[in-house]
Amino acid sequence: MKKIIANPKILAGKPVIEGTRIFVEFVLEMFSSGMSMEDILIEYPHLKREDILSAINYSIEVLKNKKLYSYK
Repeated sequence: MKKIIANPKILAGKPVIEGTRIFVEFVLEMFSSGMSMEDILIEYPHLKREDILSAINYSIEVLKNKKLYSYK
């Protein structure tokens, strides 16, 4: 499974799927726009299911380590 890396020389340091220029935020945006896993894999054939899952898992880990507040 590819890992998520952040390199200041690649997309200004945004976390990306290793070996690509596809950043984690973009993967999440594709899902939020209604694309399915299959849609993403068709659109980006160089990605594997495990790459997308790595991006999602990275996001989960980031959120777990952040304290979230409820705004009223």
